[in-house]
Amino acid sequence: MRHPDFPSSLAMPAAWHASLRLRFAARAGRTAMVERRHQGPLLVQKPLYPEGDICHVVVLHPPAGVAGGDVLDIDIAVASGAHAVLATPGATKWYKSLGREAAQHVRIDVAEGAKLDWLPQENIVFDDARARITTDVAVAPGGSAIGWDAVVLGRQASGERWASGALQLDTRIADGDRALWIEQSHLDAASPLRTAVSGMDGLDILGTLWAVGQGATPALAESLAERLPYAADLRAGVTCLAARGTSHGQPPGQSMLLLRVLGRQMEAVRQVMVDSWTALREPIHGVPARPLRLWST
Repeated sequence: MRHPDFPSSLAMPAAWHASLRLRFAARAGRTAMVERRHQGPLLVQKPLYPEGDICHVVVLHPPAGVAGGDVLDIDIAVASGAHAVLATPGATKWYKSLGREAAQHVRIDVAEGAKLDWLPQENIVFDDARARITTDVAVAPGGSAIGWDAVVLGRQASGERWASGALQLDTRIADGDRALWIEQSHLDAASPLRTAVSGMDGLDILGTLWAVGQGATPALAESLAERLPYAADLRAGVTCLAARGTSHGQPPGQSMLLLRVLGRQMEAVRQVMVDSWTALREPIHGVPARPLRLWST
């Protein structure tokens, strides 16, 4: 396992390039994982079916941390009629980089009539880490997807501040070839945005949840907004990015809800995101919410 404070006087450890490719399809009345390919330390546990025909998969990264120079590639596709739920068993730790950037690239393709829940646990960015996290999601008309990501700047449990390093968050959510939301954020540890009222306002945890589907309506956003907190150390807001109208004989595009959370304690931020997923799952997927066992262990 990589050590976060590998002595600079020694030779740098070799970087790992790990990849995971998963494909899900409807088979005999339930969702099956029909393809699984991996290289390096990215694996999945045996598929589980706690909701009957919905396939639940836990993505494992045995080293538990990402060191400078490491690259993780995750490629997920869900075919028509299938519903997959993917999660991770613990936080992803981004170690001190020793000057090298570490990266994670996630690509998700949800077909017409398919459903996906992408529910990884948080990213913890160590001091002096240089991390790039890229998420590229395409949801075809008639498909639906809910996903989230959270970032903790510094190791709060040990009292470590994120005093040096850089974090890049690139996210693209698309309806086929049409982009619904694109965000490219580059945050340096010394950036004034960390303390600016218009930025992170001194809070070190950022959570983002997106929900794409025909059920992502302004009325649903308003309903969700009524239950969101807004306090000095925990605040959240939701926006509806409505579908564009039909043009040139094309069907209406997808709609999307975007939830942003800022907080001081990961437990509180996580609870806001879990509560929001619980409220959104049935309107977006047509399936009642059922909390994952991982969340209670």
